Amino acid sequence: MSLEESQRGVGVTEDGDLDYDELEDLLGEKVLAREEHLNAEGFVIRPDDVQDVLSTLKERAGFDHLSLLTAQEYLDRYESIYHMKKYDDPTQEVSVVVPTDKENPVSESAEPVFRTADWHEREAYDLVGIEYEDHPDLRRILLPETWQGHPLSLDYDQDKPQIVPLREHANPLQPDHKDAESDTMFLNVGPHHPATHGVLHLETVLDGEQVVDVDPDIGYLHRCEEQMCQNGTYRHQIMPYPDRWDYVSAGLLNEWSYARTAESLADIDVPEYAQVLRTLGAELCRIASHLLALGTFALDVYGDFNVIWQYAFRDREVVLNILEDLTGQRMMFNYFRLGGVVWDIPEPREEWFEKIRDFLDELPGKLAEYHDLVTGNEIYQIRCVDTGVLEPEVAKEYGVTGPAARASGIDYDLRRDDPYGYYDELDWDVVTDDGCDNFARVMVRFKEVEESAKIISQCVDLLEDWPEDERTIQANVPRTLKPEPDTEVYEAVEAAKGELGIYIRSDGTDKPARFKIRSPCFSNLQSLPEMAEGELLADLIAALGSIDIVLGEVDR
Repeated sequence: MSLEESQRGVGVTEDGDLDYDELEDLLGEKVLAREEHLNAEGFVIRPDDVQDVLSTLKERAGFDHLSLLTAQEYLDRYESIYHMKKYDDPTQEVSVVVPTDKENPVSESAEPVFRTADWHEREAYDLVGIEYEDHPDLRRILLPETWQGHPLSLDYDQDKPQIVPLREHANPLQPDHKDAESDTMFLNVGPHHPATHGVLHLETVLDGEQVVDVDPDIGYLHRCEEQMCQNGTYRHQIMPYPDRWDYVSAGLLNEWSYARTAESLADIDVPEYAQVLRTLGAELCRIASHLLALGTFALDVYGDFNVIWQYAFRDREVVLNILEDLTGQRMMFNYFRLGGVVWDIPEPREEWFEKIRDFLDELPGKLAEYHDLVTGNEIYQIRCVDTGVLEPEVAKEYGVTGPAARASGIDYDLRRDDPYGYYDELDWDVVTDDGCDNFARVMVRFKEVEESAKIISQCVDLLEDWPEDERTIQANVPRTLKPEPDTEVYEAVEAAKGELGIYIRSDGTDKPARFKIRSPCFSNLQSLPEMAEGELLADLIAALGSIDIVLGEVDR
C-alpha cells in the first residue's frame, strides 16, 4: 500500500469516494455476496464472522461509527444489518448484512467491537427474536422480562393474552434491608418523571455517595412506533407519527428524517423554495428544543434555578408562536409532506417575517442574560465543570452524536457533513468544545442557538426576495407510492439531540415492509454509565440532564 493510499484509508479512491471492490478484497472470503442498498452497498457475511468483519472495517477501513442495527424476519431467514459510517465523513457508508437460520436465529454479537451494539442487539432480541452469542447481557430492553413472544416476528400473535406467573407481579422495589456482607447501597432513581426527563428508571449502586454502577432501565413508554409506521402508507399515514418521537418542540426535525428517507426511496426531488421553508422551520425547532434543554437542566443541577426554567419557557413560547403561525400546531406540527411542505408562509408574509426578526433581535440579549444567571454562576460551575466526563473515543464507541458528541470535541454534524435541505447554501458554523463535561454540553447548545439564529435570518432574507411565481411548495408526487420490492435505504438528519435516522425496506406495496428508527437519545443514553461511574450521585443527575434525552424517542 502506498503512503497516499494509507493516508486516505483503505477502500477510498483518489476522489474520496468509497471503493466497495477494494473493501470486498479487504474482507476476502468472509464476503458471501453483495447487496445494493440506496445509501450504501451491503456485504453479506456468515453469522459467526461478525466480530472479525466489523473489526476489520473499523480498524483498517476507518468505519468507526456503528450508526444503527436493523433486525428483521423474512419468510426464509432472520437478518441483522449493521449500518456503519465514519465520524470524519458520514457519506462513506457500508452495510454488513448477517442472515441467520430460520429455525435457529443465532448470530455473533458485535458488542466486543462497538459498545453501542449492546442496547441495539438487546432491542433486536426483544422485538424480533434474534439471539447474539457473546453478548454480555442479552435480555429484553423495551418489554418486560416476562413478555411472551417477539412483537416484530412474523408469527407473533398480538391478540394472545400475556399470562404472567403470580410471583412475577411481586413488587421489584423491596423493603429497605441491609446486607451484612456488602458495603454498597442499591438505590432506585425513578421511574417517576421529575428529574429523569421521562419515565426512566436508573438502577444505581452506590459506595457512600459515589456511583459504582448504574443501569438505565427503559421501556416504560414503548409505543410500537415502528410497527405503527409499518401499518401506514408512505404518502399519507406515516408523517403524523414522527412528531411524537421527540415531542418536545423537535417535531419538524423528526418529520424531516422520515421525509428524507422516503424521498430517497421514491426518488423524489424537493423544490428549492420548500427546502428553504424546511430549513427555517427545522432551526426554529432546534432553538425551542435547546431552550427546553437549558431550562430543565437548570432545575436538575440547582433547584433555585426555577427562574431559569421560567425564562426558558418564556422564550420557547415565542418560538412556538412563530411555528404555530406556520404549521397550525404548537407541538405535533405535521407540516412536512413527501416532496415539500403542506402550505406556504402565512399571510400577510411581512408580519410573520417581522415576528421572526423581532425574536432574533432580542435573542443576543436573552442569551447574555442566561450566561449571567447560569454559566457564570459559581454553584453551577461547581456542579458541571469536570463532572460527567465523556472522552471522545468513548463517545464514538457508543455511537454518541449531536451536542453530546460535539461537546467531546467530535466535529460531526450531518447538516454540513451529509448536506440536505438548504444548509450547504448558507453561512454557519458547526460548534464543538473539547471540555467533554457537563459544562461543555450546555455551552455547545448555547452556541448552537446562535448558529441556528444565523441560519434562520438568512432563510428569511431568501424567502422575502423569492419571486412569487417560483414559490413551489411541493413536488408532483403520485397519490400512491409503491417503491420497487426489496429496495432498502437508510438516511438520517441532524436532529436537536443528534443523528436521527430511518431504515426502510419496501415490499412493492404502499406500506413499508420494515421501518426502523435510529434514535440519537437511545445511543446517547447508553453512555450514561461511562459519565457517572466514579462520580457522586449528584453528578449522575447532572450527567443525565446534560445528555438531553426524551423518553418518547428512547422507547419509541
